[in-house]
Amino acid sequence: MPLADLPYAHLLQPHSGPLRRDERYDTAHFDALELTGAQAGGASFLECAFTGVTVSEGKLRQARFVEVWLEGCRLVATDLADTEWQDGTVTGSLLAGVAVHGAQLRRLTLRQCKLEAVNLRAAVLREVVFEDCQLRDVDFGGAKLTKVSFPGSSLEQVRFGRARLAEVDLRGATRLDLPDGHEGLRGAVISTHQLLELAPQFARALGVTVKDG
Repeated sequence: MPLADLPYAHLLQPHSGPLRRDERYDTAHFDALELTGAQAGGASFLECAFTGVTVSEGKLRQARFVEVWLEGCRLVATDLADTEWQDGTVTGSLLAGVAVHGAQLRRLTLRQCKLEAVNLRAAVLREVVFEDCQLRDVDFGGAKLTKVSFPGSSLEQVRFGRARLAEVDLRGATRLDLPDGHEGLRGAVISTHQLLELAPQFARALGVTVKDG
């Protein structure tokens, strides 16, 4: 869906300048901004759009994002711990070295995004879709995932140790590389093909030696 089709597109107002702590942003459009070292902890973003925005080394802990649209954005080495995301879309964006631990993500879609070295430990994800994404070195350790799916996405060096899963569908993933934490997959659905690919990893995790002859 293009930006112009958002239900609140006609209300968006251009925003320039730095982000501020505990500020409330309503129907603001952040476009082509370089927000290095942004300090916006506790801020609220309601029906806002971010296009071509780069946030590096930012501090947005405990910020709230409700019905937001992010397109072509770069979030690098940024603290998003304990944030809340609800009814949003993130498309064509990069998240690298981002801390999202303890965050709550509800009804969020990430489409054609790249996530690298993202910490989602102890986060709560409900009705989240990773569509055609690349996840590399992403840590879901101790997180709670409910009704989460990964259609067309590649998972490389992704960890689910001590995670709690319910109705998590991994069948659409094009790659499933899980180096450890296999016990955290309880509650997930995988395909027969994926099971055969993961069998050696499951055997190692159980201390089972497989030998022929």
